[in-house]
Amino acid sequence: MILSILLIVTFGMVAGRLFSKLNLPGLLGMIIVGVALGPHGLGLLDPTILENSGDIRMIALLVILLRAGLGLEKDLLKSVGAIAAKMSAIPCLLEGFTITGAAHLLLKLPLIEAGMLGFIVAAVSPAVIVPAMLQLKERQLGMKAGVPVIVLAGASIDDVFAITLFSVFLGLGTQSGDAPLWQIARIPVQIIGGVVLGALAGWGLDQLFRRLHMSHLERVGVTVTGAMAALLVGEHLEIAGLLGVMTLGFLLLEKSSERAAQLEKTLNQVWFFAQIFLFVLIGAEVNLAAAWQAGLSGLAIIAAGLAARTLGVMIALHGSHLHGKEKRFTAIAYLPTA
Repeated sequence: MILSILLIVTFGMVAGRLFSKLNLPGLLGMIIVGVALGPHGLGLLDPTILENSGDIRMIALLVILLRAGLGLEKDLLKSVGAIAAKMSAIPCLLEGFTITGAAHLLLKLPLIEAGMLGFIVAAVSPAVIVPAMLQLKERQLGMKAGVPVIVLAGASIDDVFAITLFSVFLGLGTQSGDAPLWQIARIPVQIIGGVVLGALAGWGLDQLFRRLHMSHLERVGVTVTGAMAALLVGEHLEIAGLLGVMTLGFLLLEKSSERAAQLEKTLNQVWFFAQIFLFVLIGAEVNLAAAWQAGLSGLAIIAAGLAARTLGVMIALHGSHLHGKEKRFTAIAYLPTA
């Protein structure tokens, strides 16, 4: 397992830096390294690390969502809240149902199975979107109109819709789970529950920091631990735990901007290594042979879904304060899928 970690960190760093030098996303190089090292490539990664890949990737995602929350100012979030709410639902629903129809026609899948596929693909990728938007925010690009905040807030809720609709189709296909209408009706409960959970966790951490003298590293450790606990509680209660993690960071920022800035700076350094594991292990899951078999039909389905998502973004932004270039940029920023 140590050899696998060495391979992941070494080749992941090299590939990330090389691709950045070529003005390409560093994560693309890391994913390619994962494909090469993974079981569908050279098979050099220890099965143990692959078995725990999901948990490792979740911890990395937790770090970036904490950073996102620690950078969301209340006033700016309030000014773009209505737009972000539309962004969280309309693009996902349009893409999911478009892929459902396309998969039914092109792959001859039954509608229920096509629906499962549709809402697997429709979920946006916070791991890709959030770091990119945080970089723009740090450079103050697009902040006058709040573009990075709109994308950050929308992407944090988008997955709730995708997961719920996937569960509806899965339940219909297996004759299990709650009634479809009840599952859909629970979407607001999941969102509100995630926000409340994160707010309670953030309030508790703030009280702890005020009452106990801690070093900066201790505060970082406690914050990450609190975020993990919020995520686990969210999964147990079936509410939006990842949204709770972001809300936790948001509340810590509201309570102390100075402390939040210190936490965000350290988490940024942690993210340097976390992203390597995240994207290399994502690459290790990719089966190029299976992707190749999907052929032109697979590409057509993906293209139709992305076109529908772009249309959904434009509908969500209609009547907003964003001008044409900002709308087009937001549509591009919202393309990465999980």
